[in-house]
Amino acid sequence: MPDRRQPDSPTDDNPFAAPPEGRPDQPWQPRSGGGGDNGDGDGDDRKDSDGGRGPARWDPTDPIQRRARYALLAGMWGFFFGIFGIPSVGLLLGALALYWGISALRGKPAPATAEGAPAAPTGLDALGPAARPQRTAAVSGLVTASLAILLAFSSYALQLAYKDFYVCRDDALTKSAELQCNSLLPDNLVGDVLKVRQ
Repeated sequence: MPDRRQPDSPTDDNPFAAPPEGRPDQPWQPRSGGGGDNGDGDGDDRKDSDGGRGPARWDPTDPIQRRARYALLAGMWGFFFGIFGIPSVGLLLGALALYWGISALRGKPAPATAEGAPAAPTGLDALGPAARPQRTAAVSGLVTASLAILLAFSSYALQLAYKDFYVCRDDALTKSAELQCNSLLPDNLVGDVLKVRQ
């Protein structure tokens, strides 16, 4: 069989190799990079086009950023509760998402200092380019909150408009009595959706 051993590579490429004879030991240092590598593998020293640090990450201690995330989650769950026929929970979550989304988008700068220098921006404006995902979350929360509130109000409006049908259906003791309540519905698409199935 042929010998499949690799030829010896120079020890300069191996960071774990012992130093050559006669050279003193040196503390480990990350390689200064070339090409697409940024020198160290963790990417902590990435710079943006302005020469500063890269975009900031989501800070869970910032209440404005938390409200943007809460708006998205509450709006999404409020919409699901509205679809699944629990309008009271959907209305509550939709109202919370509406409040959180609006308060996250209204990140106003702090008042100017006594020297008249412009104040540093706060809220989402303080994040600069990193505010985009938070702003997207807040806007998405507002959209889903509006849909959740619309579903809740439409459900309450249907219950009010066809109150006789809902009272008849809830008071029916047998399936045949429940089916007779369908006569209280109009002969249109709404009646077809709400009527009791056999």
